[in-house]
Amino acid sequence: MQIIQELNIKIGQIIRQLNLLNSDEVTRSIEKIANANIRLDKYLLDSGVLTEAQITTIYSRLTLIEPYNIDLIEYDEAVINQVPEAFVERNYLLPLRMDVVEGKEVYTVAIGDLLNYNVEAMARSLYGNNATIYYTTMAKIQSLYSLVHTKSKVSEAIHEYGKEKVVDDTSDKAMEDASVTTAPAVKLAESILKEAIASKASDIHIEPYEDIVRVRNRIDGVLYERTTFDPKLYYAVVTRFKVISGLNITERRIPQDGRFSLDFNDTTYDFRLSTLPTVHGEKIVIRILDNSAFSFSLEELGFTEEALKIVKPALRTPHGIILLTGPTGCGKSTTLYSFIRDINDVGTNIVSVEDPVEYSISGINQVQVNTKANMTFAVALRSILRQDPNVIMIGEIRDEETASIAIRSAITGHLVFSTLHTNDAPGAISRLSDMGVEPYLVADALEMVIAQRLVRRLCPECKRRVLSTPLQNQALGIDESVEIFEPKGCPACHGTGYKGRIGIHEILVIDEHLRELIVNKKSNEELYEYLETKNFKNLKAACIEAILKGVTSFQELYSITQEDFDDDNNKKTPKVITQDVEDLEIKPKRTRTTTKKTTTKTTTTRKRTTKKEEEYEK
Repeated sequence: MQIIQELNIKIGQIIRQLNLLNSDEVTRSIEKIANANIRLDKYLLDSGVLTEAQITTIYSRLTLIEPYNIDLIEYDEAVINQVPEAFVERNYLLPLRMDVVEGKEVYTVAIGDLLNYNVEAMARSLYGNNATIYYTTMAKIQSLYSLVHTKSKVSEAIHEYGKEKVVDDTSDKAMEDASVTTAPAVKLAESILKEAIASKASDIHIEPYEDIVRVRNRIDGVLYERTTFDPKLYYAVVTRFKVISGLNITERRIPQDGRFSLDFNDTTYDFRLSTLPTVHGEKIVIRILDNSAFSFSLEELGFTEEALKIVKPALRTPHGIILLTGPTGCGKSTTLYSFIRDINDVGTNIVSVEDPVEYSISGINQVQVNTKANMTFAVALRSILRQDPNVIMIGEIRDEETASIAIRSAITGHLVFSTLHTNDAPGAISRLSDMGVEPYLVADALEMVIAQRLVRRLCPECKRRVLSTPLQNQALGIDESVEIFEPKGCPACHGTGYKGRIGIHEILVIDEHLRELIVNKKSNEELYEYLETKNFKNLKAACIEAILKGVTSFQELYSITQEDFDDDNNKKTPKVITQDVEDLEIKPKRTRTTTKKTTTKTTTTRKRTTKKEEEYEK
């Protein structure tokens, strides 16, 4: 108890020095846990007062150890799967791999709790004094273990369920009688979801074919096959997903849509499910709605410093309409939610109309469109105008009536946010006119149009410098070769060379001259001619800027411009580059004990696994 209290005092001092909390807040927190034998850092982390990054900074200041990014280490799934989940959660200790050095087993071990010195002794006891220790963060330990553990759970669930009696009958009675609530069915469905979450996927595709069922996850905009299983298991899996989504399990002739939620690693995830009848059965697509997505700042979404100087003042205009445009899946909703989050305060009445409501936001009055009940965008908007709103968010302008009400709302003193499906920002002007909105109304109401695309972000751990080729110089609009970056692939990015996505933006501000052009019904060509005189930065220019800054690769330019770069090194579809492990140099930034390692890898035997499991239990 005394040791914990002394440590809490030291942690509190570091927190004050870093200005993370004031003295009174630190004192109150220490007093709350004084009799509970709880460390201050874990209490503040679990309470949401401090973030993982802030806790890591505190650890580094106290221990003088810089945490290592264990994503760069080639791990062995068989070694990780030896460790019970409860052991990892309790100690933040994880073996990553085992090598043979001069006939002896040498383990590589990660420790996530830098302040618990007993954990190092435990690691030495379990894995020997010659083990190589890497100090990392608790979040890294949890993330890696979840990823590996859930992958193995999918395989186990498929194997286990294959032993059970399966439904090989598509009749309604057989489907109704299917034991979809039994442990194997629940386990298989849940494992597919958890593996997708651990992989940071945005969508899950479950696709039935004649002799196989394929599961694919969309990660950073690209589909990757994760697993396959026997079609005999398919009907129970589909039925399970339908049950938790509240869908009709006997209806397989028409598409259905539903929603459900799942708690994973102390986080609640919402899922939107869609079924589509195909020749071999219903295809299921599940959209993963992470509630933390809309909490991103505008900087994290990819808005440059230059763009923020234009966008942020526009978000606080008293009236007008701001449109986000782009194709499906380009992140318009996420950006829209971030806009709302940025201006959300007690003094502002914000009402949204969405189809569907993807994220629930505290302080926002969100209305769900229901066409069956005649609750359309237009009907909802007419009612909203009688609710004394300051800001109105419309999920999408789909028809003339919705467009007309949105425009008139903007003219009558409301700030309106909405989306359109257009290829670029100027195209939104002609689209509104095509919907039947008079040009003078468009000119009067429209304040800003932002076109958005998503490009894959280069992995910061493995991206490599190259000189641009003559063809690339031509596409980039430069005369001489410059240093750019291209993907390589490493364990941190699972060999893809990319990690996450970032927004590319084209921002059109409606000035007085542009309003005049709109009123006079000038063509798009004339609009573009004027924009060129204003140094308007289009999507291609924004992507080129990101390439030259090393944020993304030249290959991603194709997704923006749709141009065919006929170069051997730059195909339309970027290559997925696998990592050569022998080229990866693994060095701990700081360890208390280091051991020379080799790359001679062996497979851990079942006998060793059993022995280790006994040691964990002890």
